[in-house]
Amino acid sequence: MKKHKSRPAKATNGALTLNETAQPARRPHQSVCVYCGSGHGANPAYAESARVLGRALANADLGLVYGGGSLGLMGEVARATLEAGGHVTGIIPAFLTEREHMLKDVNDLIVTRDMHERKRLMFDNASAFVALPGGIGTLEELVEQLTWSQLGRHAKPIVVANIAGFWSPFLNLLSHMRSETFIRPGLEVGFTVVDDATEIVPAIMAALTPDRPTANDDAVLAKF
Repeated sequence: MKKHKSRPAKATNGALTLNETAQPARRPHQSVCVYCGSGHGANPAYAESARVLGRALANADLGLVYGGGSLGLMGEVARATLEAGGHVTGIIPAFLTEREHMLKDVNDLIVTRDMHERKRLMFDNASAFVALPGGIGTLEELVEQLTWSQLGRHAKPIVVANIAGFWSPFLNLLSHMRSETFIRPGLEVGFTVVDDATEIVPAIMAALTPDRPTANDDAVLAKF
């Protein structure tokens, strides 16, 4: 890893942008926001999938936007992206900088005033979203993007990485909501499910292609 020289901080809408890199890498045209746990989880496949995703993002010239920490899957995906020559933007609220061991070696580091500002900036800086395994925070972030999509507030692709069946209980819950008609025509939940980390970037690239056919929510949930 190259050594970094600290540069002056900049204030952006109340958030503090720390430019740690002396020669910042070129920012890719599109970036992917990855939601994932600050722990590694019980299954080693989770961490390996995070590393596979990080390398794939860099190889596809897609930037990584993530929660700014160095622990768990968050740290794995960020370091893998950087080591493969990719661009990483970390966005973290001030109160979590020590708790989640803020990763300073990213290309762009933004410290926000609170969680709301963090989530908004992550959304603004992303062209697509991926949910790797994680805890309540990851679930909350995924559900928020699904809700905004359902309500027509954005059309950015959402990929659920169902590594080792991690998200199957959640997908079953969505299927149950559908069968109980809380998810009904006109209120479809648009997303893509993949079972292997190598499928994530291809799914994103396909979804970012103009005039792509839209997958039917029923077809996705019918698998569960």
